Amino acid sequence: MIRPATPTDAPAIAAIWNHYILHTTVTFNPVPKSAAEVAVLTQAPHAFLVAEEAGRILGFARHAQFRTGQGYARAAEHTILLAPDATGRGHGRALLAAILEDAAARGIGAMIAGVSAENAAGQAFHAAMGFATVGRLPDVGWKEGRWLDLVLMQKRLAPPRPED
Repeated sequence: MIRPATPTDAPAIAAIWNHYILHTTVTFNPVPKSAAEVAVLTQAPHAFLVAEEAGRILGFARHAQFRTGQGYARAAEHTILLAPDATGRGHGRALLAAILEDAAARGIGAMIAGVSAENAAGQAFHAAMGFATVGRLPDVGWKEGRWLDLVLMQKRLAPPRPED
């Protein structure tokens, strides 16, 4: 089941997020997230959704404005992560589809995915969900004592409107 996240989900969300922060280069952030920090994020104006099964949070997805400033108000970037034992069962697809639907309903025209160049599975997942690779930023992340590249992928949610 996909549903909106609540502050009470924050410990489970933080545990999933922190797995990737502490053990992978999927995210370049080396600082673990606290449950309190995540609880605040669940109250942000943009969507923050969880995949839940039998009362267990299996993953989450959220989106927020791509960059600050009014000129970027119709472009969003998302985060999507699953518990390591919850992959390959359709939860990621369901979460991303729900985030894309929410963003489109809010007038977002483009969704951006920033995917670690080392995350081939993440790139393949986004490609299968209709994202196109639009660029690669070499050496923009630093983690585990080395530089990391970021692959930018984009999906158009709505055609540009002349009146915008």
